[in-house]
Amino acid sequence: MPAAASLVTELRTRTLSAHGEWTVCKLDAVDSTLHDWRQVGDWRLDAADINTLDTAGAWALYRLEQTARRTGASISWDGLTQRHAALLELVRGRLPSEPYAPPRAPGPLEQLGRMVAGKLGDTFSFLDFIGHLALEALSQLRRLRVRRLVQEIDAAGVRALPILGLLAFLMGVVMTYQAGEPLKTFGANVLVVNLVGVTMLREMGPLLAAIIVAGRTGSAYTAEIGTMRITEELDALRSIGITPMEMLVLPKLLALLLTMPLLTLYASTLGIFGGMVVADGLYDVGYADFLRRLPNTFAPSTFWVGLIKAPVFALIVACVACHRGFQVSHSAESIGRETTTSVVQSIFLVIIADAAFSVLFQVLGL
Repeated sequence: MPAAASLVTELRTRTLSAHGEWTVCKLDAVDSTLHDWRQVGDWRLDAADINTLDTAGAWALYRLEQTARRTGASISWDGLTQRHAALLELVRGRLPSEPYAPPRAPGPLEQLGRMVAGKLGDTFSFLDFIGHLALEALSQLRRLRVRRLVQEIDAAGVRALPILGLLAFLMGVVMTYQAGEPLKTFGANVLVVNLVGVTMLREMGPLLAAIIVAGRTGSAYTAEIGTMRITEELDALRSIGITPMEMLVLPKLLALLLTMPLLTLYASTLGIFGGMVVADGLYDVGYADFLRRLPNTFAPSTFWVGLIKAPVFALIVACVACHRGFQVSHSAESIGRETTTSVVQSIFLVIIADAAFSVLFQVLGL
């Protein structure tokens, strides 16, 4: 059986004698000796009895040399074979003579620069994804998977109806209650019809539907694509000639484009119904009076303004969610991080788009 590595110190002759197998599996016996060796003066290391030397063994000898240098000693080598000497020189060239300095903490300006560079990189990556998606849509629409599209419509639209309807109804209740009290003071109870109708159709209906879809459906898109990326299912799709854009992104995008206007109309209707319930119960505006006055409270353009926003919001949510899914790295932590980023970015961009629409419609007089 090969002998383990050993290192013998002879104080009288100031000689270190190395013996045995200096390999990664045999260095345990000399590890403490290498770590605790402290001498001064000139020493000679006799390496003639080293039978085998690998990179770990050469690194141990190099560490001994560095330890001696820090304690004021110097070691001359004797008996190293040509191969062992070459390996030791290789280790010397690849390892630093001094330990690495701890990393320097970046300053505030550097942190700001890194953050800006990261955001610009994300922006360019997103624009690249949009361009790639547009090219794929032009070439793959004729191969659209109808069954997959129906499944996505069911998941993104039909199954979102309960939660969206409940929240829209409660939003209408809250808005009517908050606005009704000041109006009641001036005897203008009936004006709650104008407020609820215009607000829900023009702003709150589309915005509420987009936020619910971003939090519910967009996060699911990101997690689904991210999980498929980790499990290499996306690579499997590419290997059989199916692009992820064709199989995953396009059906999701089209499903949201089709369902978002309907969800917007649904949310607006439930919000107005919630306002109608509160108006009848608290402000003496009956159901018949509410419904009779409602068509006269807004222009036809108010109805279409809300529906025009819906496809744009759907495009934003679908693109951001799918793009963040493709950004997932090979870790479970990355799925959670990218899912959170997807929801935050979707809602942020939806609100930015809503503000831009408000300015545009104001300029156009709508």
